[in-house]
Amino acid sequence: MEEYLILPLVSFILAFFMAPAGVSGAFLLLPFQMSVLGFTTPNVSSTNLVYNLLAIPSGVYRYTVEKRMAWPLVLIVISGTLPGVFLGAVLRVHLFLDPKLFKLFVGCVLLYLASRIAFSVVKPDIRIRKIDRKFGEAKEGLLSAGIPGDAVVRNVSVSFREIVYEFWGEKFSFSPIIALAVSFVVGVVGGIYGIGGGAILAPFFVSFFGLPTYTIAGANLMGTFLTSVVGVVSYSYLGYPPDFTTGILFGIGGFFGLYFGARFQRYMPERLIRLILFVVVIFTALRYITQFFMS
Repeated sequence: MEEYLILPLVSFILAFFMAPAGVSGAFLLLPFQMSVLGFTTPNVSSTNLVYNLLAIPSGVYRYTVEKRMAWPLVLIVISGTLPGVFLGAVLRVHLFLDPKLFKLFVGCVLLYLASRIAFSVVKPDIRIRKIDRKFGEAKEGLLSAGIPGDAVVRNVSVSFREIVYEFWGEKFSFSPIIALAVSFVVGVVGGIYGIGGGAILAPFFVSFFGLPTYTIAGANLMGTFLTSVVGVVSYSYLGYPPDFTTGILFGIGGFFGLYFGARFQRYMPERLIRLILFVVVIFTALRYITQFFMS
């Protein structure tokens, strides 16, 4: 009976703090399942993906309602992730039966991305500094009023060469071709490992394109959701179906955690959200690398 209370509570807390960075928090549930629940079979990964399927829609809904979804980025993430994750599932079945070396490579890439995020926290882009300054000036008594309701994503120009949008008086741009390529690679990785991929997409968008987390979190969650769908199917096909009871219990807590976490994001300064993202990425990177040497 206790698990019916503990599991949703654990996932709620993790999801609440991860949602502002556009990460579902599933990667943190895996060590919890292994160390606390004693769930050590490969089914633990597919169970995590069930959590994603149930939890993520609430966060995506919240970012959509608050008009902080960069829809061109969302479409690019979907267009790259879907074919990538299908290819990854095929590669997992036929080639990567023990892809430990590739996992080491992903861990090293994440370490590099973590260093770039750390640099952006210490020495942020001038546009990010302006947003943080506006955030600090917005007060309601002693507390921050957060992002105003009219601080929404507005598309300025959309083309194959460059996509430009405005947020809170600042313009941000990125290459759709590069974003598509990265989304495809993340989809392939997600298909091979059965991971959502949020811890890879978010740091790339933040560190390479300099996009504010306020505007990429929703798109990142959308990409994680899609890779999770195919991940559940591929793991089940490989003979490692999820534990639906555990996945659903986690999903219930995650649903509310991501919803309220996404809602609370507007009251968090950009630098703090990037610091959370840094912790997420460095933890994931070290976990992949240590798994390589310990397996």
